[in-house]
Amino acid sequence: MVSRIQELRKEKRMTQEELATLCKVTRQTIISLENGRYSPSIFLAHKIAKVFGLSIEQVFIFEEE
Repeated sequence: MVSRIQELRKEKRMTQEELATLCKVTRQTIISLENGRYSPSIFLAHKIAKVFGLSIEQVFIFEEE
């Protein structure tokens, strides 16, 4: 899975800390998501997509293995 979180966050001039606060997670979680080391739960994916006003599919690109 590829995440567009960093790209979208930078477009909105939002820090990792600000996004983490809005999603009620730690900054480390956002860093891990941006670096592809962690796949979010459906609930967290929904929260992140909602922050950006997008669908989950527009934020996270699921690649078939």
